[in-house]
Amino acid sequence: MIRREKSSILLIYTGGTIGMKEDPSIQALRPFDFSQILEEVPELGKFAYRIDSYTFDPLIDSSDIEPSSWQALASIIEERYDQYDGFVVLHGTDTMAYSASALSFMIEGLTKPVIFTGSQLPIGVPRTDGKENLISAVEIAAAKDQEGNAIVPEVCICFDNVLMRGNRTTKINSDNFRAFRSENSPPLAEAGISIRYNTGLIRKPESWNTRPVFHKTLDTRVSILKIHPGITPQVVRNILCGPESRAVILETYGAGNAPSKEWFLDLIREADRMGKIILNVTQCMAGSVNMDIYATGKSLKQSGVLSGYDSTTESALAKLFFLLGEFQDNGKVKALLETDIRGEISK
Repeated sequence: MIRREKSSILLIYTGGTIGMKEDPSIQALRPFDFSQILEEVPELGKFAYRIDSYTFDPLIDSSDIEPSSWQALASIIEERYDQYDGFVVLHGTDTMAYSASALSFMIEGLTKPVIFTGSQLPIGVPRTDGKENLISAVEIAAAKDQEGNAIVPEVCICFDNVLMRGNRTTKINSDNFRAFRSENSPPLAEAGISIRYNTGLIRKPESWNTRPVFHKTLDTRVSILKIHPGITPQVVRNILCGPESRAVILETYGAGNAPSKEWFLDLIREADRMGKIILNVTQCMAGSVNMDIYATGKSLKQSGVLSGYDSTTESALAKLFFLLGEFQDNGKVKALLETDIRGEISK
């Protein structure tokens, strides 16, 4: 049973489409003042929640999101953690899955919801999806069980009536309201006439009374190499063996397959000898890496490549930033990459 009582929610507007409305004086879209959110979305007033807002200054187009933005967002939540029951992050859709993945690793032992949402159409447009996304996100962020604990103490994305674990989610459509999918992990909740929570899938903290640990040191020396027909040795060498990176995400075919040419495997081995961490994730929207099925996968595994299992690229990148920032010991990083630490992979 869901406990109904007055909750306090902080809306954090980083930028993005959802916060725009038409300004007749300039006949263009401009951000509105989120302190007046009840004027734009009066339906929120029916919840009787206390809703406060914080707006990034300057606002950030989601295409310009950087790890420093995630650090700032984590700091905002950390500084106000005891003042609110939940947090709703309004974010542009292009990099929302990256940001949600990053926050899921940066906040350890979360006891309150951090719900990302946004929209495909501005909130000031008649057909906007922003109002429904925002209303659902706020209701989920405020929801408590009979003991007064948050129903969803996770970093999530709420979009088009579906609540997804943030580090399992990918943007799959640029012009449809169903912009995000979580192909390898079922929804944590679905909003219809009522919100149906899949409580058995929701991760709970070890202790409800312990404050989370906020990890804000990130090491971004990570590259992504997407395998494709016609890829050349020089391109592979530049990415795998370049001095700028500590780790490389290898986006491979199918179940984790890549070219079996000897030059390719030689470069993988060279990078491994250099101390590079190489993580294998599939280019497929659904499914998992399994380097024990085909000879090409086995060759990668024998050459030192790690399995990303069913991780999204966004989650793999964020996890590497986090682990490399926490540990200088590559052995520790490698062990945790193949371990589920925030619900990001299935093994």
